[in-house]
Amino acid sequence: MTYSIADLEQLSGIHSHTIRIWEQRYNALSPLRSQGNTRFYDDQQLRKLLNIVSLNKSGLKISKICSLSDSEIDELLDQQFYYSSGDKDDDYYVGELIRYGLAFNEHAFNQLIDESIDQFGLADCYRKIIYPLLLRLGLMWRKDDICPAHEHFLSNIIRQKIFTHINYLSLHGHSGQKWLLFLPEDEDHDIGLLFASYMLRMQHHHVIFLGSKVPLDSIKRIFSTLNVDHVMLFMIKSRLAPAAQHYIDRLSEICSTAKIHLAGNSEVIGKLNHIDHINWIKTLDEFEKTIASPLNT
Repeated sequence: MTYSIADLEQLSGIHSHTIRIWEQRYNALSPLRSQGNTRFYDDQQLRKLLNIVSLNKSGLKISKICSLSDSEIDELLDQQFYYSSGDKDDDYYVGELIRYGLAFNEHAFNQLIDESIDQFGLADCYRKIIYPLLLRLGLMWRKDDICPAHEHFLSNIIRQKIFTHINYLSLHGHSGQKWLLFLPEDEDHDIGLLFASYMLRMQHHHVIFLGSKVPLDSIKRIFSTLNVDHVMLFMIKSRLAPAAQHYIDRLSEICSTAKIHLAGNSEVIGKLNHIDHINWIKTLDEFEKTIASPLNT
């Protein structure tokens, strides 16, 4: 797997200019060169940068970090994890979770994400850490620079955390409106949908969660038997505009008695026509406002 310096910037949260300075002054990284003399980086260089960033955020100077051997860096990272004072910032959590995910270190990943949920609560943890983590990993998924094993490893742990917190709410009665949540039959990244389910249940709404890869015929059957007030779905994958438009037109016809809420890929959704009747949710803030007063959206 190879990365440009722009990729490193997005994955580490460190500006490209700063990365170059670290290379020139402290030999922090050793970029490789293509036949056309273009700089690029491999997995080892990415992991090294993430390690450097973590130690730098703990207070160590770059010059000191870059003088250490790999084993000394690993030892310091272990000490930092187990004896930290709990005042870590959001970027620290994101960087460390990426590092543990790339190494398939389930124990450390679980410990750190549990710590972040304990500190912030699940809702703020999703906003500050999980969502930015998914955005950074999204770069790797889009470039096919992360193997399916990494994706499943990270996603399944995060799903487990959200499911656990949903179960905590399962004994609470629901007095709000009925929401139907699903992904189209060609979509399978359901973490955002799971978080939406959690937030809706927190507001005591009745949630019917269908998950990923749901055919429109199934949605039609549900509407023939149930009174659904709201429908929420994500369209994340890139798709041709005519195909996306056809899908939304069919969905709008099937769900004509409910309010439709749509989130996901802005490049796809932005090309849709005749969607004034659909609430396009572009940010987490907009989603929270929607579920607080859905009748006004």
